[in-house]
Amino acid sequence: MPIHYTYFSSPIGDLLLAGNGEQLSYIGFPEGKSRMRHQDMWRPDDSAFPEARRQLLAYFGGELTSFELALSPQGTGFQRQVWQALQTIPYGETRSYGEVAKQIGRPLASRAVGAANGRNPLPIVIPCHRVIGSTGTLTGFGGGLEAKAALLRLEQRHAPFRLLS
Repeated sequence: MPIHYTYFSSPIGDLLLAGNGEQLSYIGFPEGKSRMRHQDMWRPDDSAFPEARRQLLAYFGGELTSFELALSPQGTGFQRQVWQALQTIPYGETRSYGEVAKQIGRPLASRAVGAANGRNPLPIVIPCHRVIGSTGTLTGFGGGLEAKAALLRLEQRHAPFRLLS
């Protein structure tokens, strides 16, 4: 099945959205080590992924805290396990790589979690930006640390108020 793509203009730059037309497989950043552009064999389709574009617009507007999209990320079983765990990190909150490793039952695998996090093909939707270093510092992010900081600031500004127990 051919890969369709379009670009979405966001506050952190033009994001590449790509997939089979129904399921989203990639979100690519315009900057950073995971900078991604469309491939020559992919089909441009500005009408592709209308729901993803609508939800991303609401997310960047501070109106959406979780995504409900048809996704098709490709990765190993371990990577998919990590990406699933990332989706449980609440909007506006962060977890360390070690905390994610413990969550998936692999407490000594924080480096492997970091590597899987870095291979996330659907950043923002699968919120790898919510994973930080054990000291609370911002660490590697495919779209660059500026983009990671911007996403975290956006979420913290719009996060729902929670009572501490």
